[in-house]
Amino acid sequence: MPRCRANREDGSPCERIVGARQDYCYSHDPNRAHERRRNAARGGRAKGNSELSDLKKQLRGLASDVLAGNVDRGAAAVVNQILNTVIRAIEQERKMRELEELAARLEALEVVLKGRKAG
Repeated sequence: MPRCRANREDGSPCERIVGARQDYCYSHDPNRAHERRRNAARGGRAKGNSELSDLKKQLRGLASDVLAGNVDRGAAAVVNQILNTVIRAIEQERKMRELEELAARLEALEVVLKGRKAG
């Protein structure tokens, strides 16, 4: 089975298996560098990070207001439940994105395997 021709950052050879007509794996293919940068940029723009940060601020503020007696405990409990529901929704979105990414990677692997069988 052909392996990637590149070396890892530590200088050791990459051991990933590549297609018969390929010299490099996805991570080392110079022709896919732009695609890797674009995908990395997408990951850095994930909205979940800022949403979670905002939710944490709201929860801290709510806790402070309850402790200071500025907010009724019953109302605070309801707000807390709503914010927890939002957090669960954000987590579901993250899981769906991960599943979509894994499906795309699996599809790419299937293309490579079909190419090997045909070749």
